[in-house]
Amino acid sequence: MFHIFSGDPSLNLFKMLTEEEEAFIDYWKNNRDKDRRTFRQFLLGIPIALLFVIPIAINFFSGWYKRAKMMSNTTDFNPGVLLLALLLIAVFIAIFSRKFRWDQNEQRYIELLARKKRQEEGKKN
Repeated sequence: MFHIFSGDPSLNLFKMLTEEEEAFIDYWKNNRDKDRRTFRQFLLGIPIALLFVIPIAINFFSGWYKRAKMMSNTTDFNPGVLLLALLLIAVFIAIFSRKFRWDQNEQRYIELLARKKRQEEGKKN
């Protein structure tokens, strides 16, 4: 049987919002449109993308993998393709990671607003 006042705090529908949750609601209300822009997401996601791209480039150019070194010395190797691939990886990870975080924050915001509304309706009754 389901109990409203179970030990799991996420199931407690009448729990008051903490100061941190109230601060998040205020912050997200003011910044959600600004953080939704793709260019801003790209700029904020670049550090995460570089965590993926730089090790790939170091791995390729360090020469420890002999087969990759042999391929880079052939006439079939085009460094532009490698750079394009690294650029596409960086752009994808930068935008995707920030969009994912935006969706998580938006979901949290909606849930907190719903809980706040239930609290206010509970106080009226």
